[in-house]
Amino acid sequence: MSEYVSRGPGDAKPQSVESESQRMSITATGAAEAEAPQDTAHGHAHGPLYKLVIGAVGIVYGDIGTSPIYAFRETFAGHHVLIPDRLHIYGVLSLIFWTMMIIVTLKYVTIIMRADNKGEGGSLALLALINRTLGGKKRWTSGIIMLGVFATALFYGDSMITPAVSVLSAVEGLTTVQAGLEAFVVPIAVGILIGLFLLQSRGTNRVGLLFGPVMILYFITLAVLGVIHIMDDPRVIVAMFNPLNAVRFFAADFTRAFVALGSVVLAVTGAEALYADMGHFGRKPIRVSWLYFVLPALLLNYLGQGAMILSADAHTALAKVKDPFFYMASDMFRLPLVLLATAAAIIASQAVISGAFSVTQQAIQLGFVPRLRIAHTSEAAAGQIYIPVVNWALMTMVILLVLTFRSSSNLAAAYGIAVTGAMLIDSILISVVLRQMWNWNRFAVFGLLALFFFVDFAYLSANLLKIPAGGWFPLLVGAIAFTFLTTWAKGRQLMIARMNEASLPMEIFIKSAAPSAARVPGTAVFMTSSASGVPHALLHNLKHNKVLHERVVLLTVRIEDVPYVPEEKRLETKDYGAGFFRVLLRYGFMEEINVPAALSQLKNIGPQCKMMDTSFFLARQTLLPSSRPGMAIWREKLFAWMLRNAESAMEFFKLPTNRVVELGSQVEI
Repeated sequence: MSEYVSRGPGDAKPQSVESESQRMSITATGAAEAEAPQDTAHGHAHGPLYKLVIGAVGIVYGDIGTSPIYAFRETFAGHHVLIPDRLHIYGVLSLIFWTMMIIVTLKYVTIIMRADNKGEGGSLALLALINRTLGGKKRWTSGIIMLGVFATALFYGDSMITPAVSVLSAVEGLTTVQAGLEAFVVPIAVGILIGLFLLQSRGTNRVGLLFGPVMILYFITLAVLGVIHIMDDPRVIVAMFNPLNAVRFFAADFTRAFVALGSVVLAVTGAEALYADMGHFGRKPIRVSWLYFVLPALLLNYLGQGAMILSADAHTALAKVKDPFFYMASDMFRLPLVLLATAAAIIASQAVISGAFSVTQQAIQLGFVPRLRIAHTSEAAAGQIYIPVVNWALMTMVILLVLTFRSSSNLAAAYGIAVTGAMLIDSILISVVLRQMWNWNRFAVFGLLALFFFVDFAYLSANLLKIPAGGWFPLLVGAIAFTFLTTWAKGRQLMIARMNEASLPMEIFIKSAAPSAARVPGTAVFMTSSASGVPHALLHNLKHNKVLHERVVLLTVRIEDVPYVPEEKRLETKDYGAGFFRVLLRYGFMEEINVPAALSQLKNIGPQCKMMDTSFFLARQTLLPSSRPGMAIWREKLFAWMLRNAESAMEFFKLPTNRVVELGSQVEI
């Protein structure tokens, strides 16, 4: 992949993944943003506030919105059973409320969402922001890069479990309508999931218009059902807000209370989506929709579930606590509730799948994933993309999860480790931002971080107990993904370093080779990863064809640590004389790369570049694993396999197929 270089974390100079941090510098813009985080996103979300709020409800809150279907149930009737008495229900309700307030409202909505990278959020965007601003401080960036990459790896494990557990838990509601339907739950869930993944290639532009209204109806239904049952035992309202009930729960039965944390955290799965989707809707719409609509609806529903169980006799309570969400509806309305919950689960799954596409695109641009085929499914919305490899891999794993675990309760045992691990990493990343970039009061920062780390460690520790029951799965997926991500990043660095070892300065090449070589009409564009030296493809072309074009352009595509690069900073040119030019083409990590379109705007290099008179020369490397210092042999072989299966540079850079020449070479790493 020597024709493409990224300035993202972990993709630069030769020796190690950490070496990128050594050449990153604090820009004036980055420093200003760090000192004074802006109140709104940088302009990616446009339109009236109410429309953005509706859109946010439809996309952002699907995962956390479907949590009431299984979170309360798993706490009492999951693998670790709790007696549904007043002590335990009050304790669980208090834990749910304060967890939502600390993790979602305070940590994500109030603080982390202020750390936007030019309006974009998510672990990779935050990592790029930190790396850009603190790149000169190696003691920070070396470990931070690895943490950010691992958070991304954990996301892939979470993105496999979320669709499976959401859809399966919703379809299981059919058993509360008719017990005889239990045998159809798994086939129906599998059918829905297969249909969902098959639709990805067509895009969600049309059906996406329904997401907002459907989720609004769903949240209103949550609130109405909650209010109806709160009337059965209004004391639950005071109980939820009183943190002493959580303390009493732990004091009376510490072991069971600690184990229950592994299920309570299911109430906030999807909290990180608020930050990750900030670039689509902006900070204010997400905050408004959470504080004034989604949060109240969720709390009312959890209160209603608790009140319903408390108001029932012991026998009925034990029966209803196995599926309290669906038993909140009367017999007449239970089937419509199942259908509405299934629709919400499908929307939540769609959001996760789209998120996997978006994260993969960022990882490709930042140099952690090989080039993959990316199809745009909407002419109007640039963010709507489809990555076939990711789609089919996700579908395979999701279906296997459903067929293997066969119930949402079994899947819930695997759910939570990836989420809590990512939340802990986010706390570490935001601690760097608070102290090193925003310079907040150290006592306030210490208090906040102590609270965040205490809560995150408590939930992560409780979820580690799930490893034997299925929690090993997201950890295994995360470890595999982490290996792939880091192997690709380091392998590319080593390959670029090996190729640069014998690099010839451009000025010497022009003086020695240009005067004696035959010149032919047209423009030759040589794609190169290095912004200095002579590309290998140029040397090979001169060696074998004995000619040079009248105009020779050495083109480097560089991915910056910002989501979008202004047009005035897109192109940078240098004239070597004798018809030789070097062009640096910059893109943000959220942008689509289109080399021909950029070349058509080039100035100061002579006449406009016309595709019919332009030839593109690409270098294709064949890797030869060796015992040279760098990576273990098995990782070198893995990197070579990834390189062979990467998307063609011709497709990735949108080059005209009939104007491309590939020249091969062998490289030892």
